[in-house]
Amino acid sequence: MRLRLQAIVLSLVALLVFGLGVPLALAVAGRVQQELFLDRLTDTSRFASVAQRPIVDARTDELDGQLRRYSEVYGVSIAVINKDRQLASFASSDGTPFGRLGPSITSSINTALAGRRPEPGAVLMPWDGSPLVLAEPILIDGEVRGAVVTVSDTGKARTLLVVYWTLIAAGAVLAFSLALLVALPVVRWILRPVRRLDEATESLVAAVVSGRDVELVGAASGPPELRKLGSSFDRMAASVGEALLAQRAFVADASHQLRNPLTALKLRLGNLDGHVDPAADEELEAAVADADRLNQILDGLLSMARAEASAGDLVLADLDTSIADRVADWRVVAKADRVGLETHGLGGGLEVLTPARGLEVVLDNLIDNALKFSEPGSVVEIGVEAVEDGVELSVRDHGPGLRPEELERATDRFWRSQSHQNVPGSGLGLAIVSEIATLADGRVRLELPDGGGLRVIVTLPVRASDRGST
Repeated sequence: MRLRLQAIVLSLVALLVFGLGVPLALAVAGRVQQELFLDRLTDTSRFASVAQRPIVDARTDELDGQLRRYSEVYGVSIAVINKDRQLASFASSDGTPFGRLGPSITSSINTALAGRRPEPGAVLMPWDGSPLVLAEPILIDGEVRGAVVTVSDTGKARTLLVVYWTLIAAGAVLAFSLALLVALPVVRWILRPVRRLDEATESLVAAVVSGRDVELVGAASGPPELRKLGSSFDRMAASVGEALLAQRAFVADASHQLRNPLTALKLRLGNLDGHVDPAADEELEAAVADADRLNQILDGLLSMARAEASAGDLVLADLDTSIADRVADWRVVAKADRVGLETHGLGGGLEVLTPARGLEVVLDNLIDNALKFSEPGSVVEIGVEAVEDGVELSVRDHGPGLRPEELERATDRFWRSQSHQNVPGSGLGLAIVSEIATLADGRVRLELPDGGGLRVIVTLPVRASDRGST
């Protein structure tokens, strides 16, 4: 945006400079031509008056001395033509015969013998070397008796015009340079609040999600409108941060406060076992199942709240140790379900960056999900693979998997596939994993591997030294 704004400002300045410079240059050229024209016209008219008597008396040889002296002093070729278009007297500044001075002379003589006075021609240009030809009629008692023709070299006038144009061009370049020097700091001053807004917008989500204070844009410099926009952004960012903190606090508090009544409800439902009408046994079992499901949802909400609250500075977690510990704890559950747990790719000694206890939460949720959907006799595979931008931690089961169109929604909160409604769960496991990966500047993707099942791959960053080794 800075380059575009500078280009617009400089384009307008260039248009202004050239819009004023070009007419000024043309006006100067017209003035130089006018001065040359009037000077030569005065001389031509004077000689037309002087030549009246010699033309009448047919004694034009009397003019030879005056024409010669004039030509020698001013470097102008001059000739007197009678009404029969014959050369009566002539003096050349460089000895060139009169008839070879140029084709424009004939046209000028015809104009003068027709009784018309000379007029300025086209604007003088430095590259046009044509001489200035003026023909003044010799009038006696209103009758044209001949004409005086002057042929002037325009070299000096063109040289003077080049000097003027050079000064104008230098002034235009100087004006453009000054405008450039002024425009650059002005553009930076205008865009400084915009740049701060852009930087603050990029860091807003990360700061709000991680619980850090949002960097204020401030309103110390820039146009008043942009300063006001910066202040509005600061208020908006503060409101968003407060709203998210309030939401997290509400989820955590509500989940915690509901746990005691829910526990009491489960106890009371358990106490009713054997004390209700046999026809109501099915309803009692359904109530117990609903209470268990509600307890799982509360556990998921608390885990989500803890994951969000753990946002902040990332810590290093030893990947091999964390996987070994979690697999050892879950192996008891897997053995009870007759499901095997296998690991591969360990031993690299890599340390990943996650929120505090984030890696353990990720492993717990992924292994828990995999065991839920694994059939007895199958195997849950936990793998580690170093990639260019970090480490890929994958957990693959051999269960029913998902439909391809369901992969994008699997990390949404409380989302569950229609084909998994009979499997216990809250629909928050993959959402928690995705949240932790996002906080660690990582990502989550789901795949449907050959042979069935589902593979969840979590990419996490590693510290700089480990990245170099991978």
